[in-house]
Amino acid sequence: MLKRFLFPTNPNGVFISVILLVVRIVFGILMMNHGIDKWANYQELSTVFPDPLGIGSPLSLGLAIFGELACSMAFIIGFLYRLAMIPMIFTMCVAFFIVHGNDPFAVKELAFVYLVVFVLMYIIGPGKFAVDRWISQSLSRK
Repeated sequence: MLKRFLFPTNPNGVFISVILLVVRIVFGILMMNHGIDKWANYQELSTVFPDPLGIGSPLSLGLAIFGELACSMAFIIGFLYRLAMIPMIFTMCVAFFIVHGNDPFAVKELAFVYLVVFVLMYIIGPGKFAVDRWISQSLSRK
């Protein structure tokens, strides 16, 4: 058991898929909390939210909420996984490089952590326990 844990030979195995599922759940819920907070305070935030893309504060806030809330839900269950991750990665890129671009690293560290995790999860994929896998399997049977 310890040997298999330390030196996994099957990267597509159940154990790795369980770890990927746990990462999706943990980081998805953490990101959702940011989106829920923005959504709950939309009225107050819509006038002061940063507008790094020049599209207006309300629309910038709406896109951030979409990336942090709606896409996090899809990320957690593994539905349209890589497509859902694009807004999440984009939102963290904007937060890290533009909104907090000149801030000390301690201020933008959280955006960086999310960005690294999301990029790695994008590359690795959702694992076996994802809605996309079940859809793919049912489509391949037909």
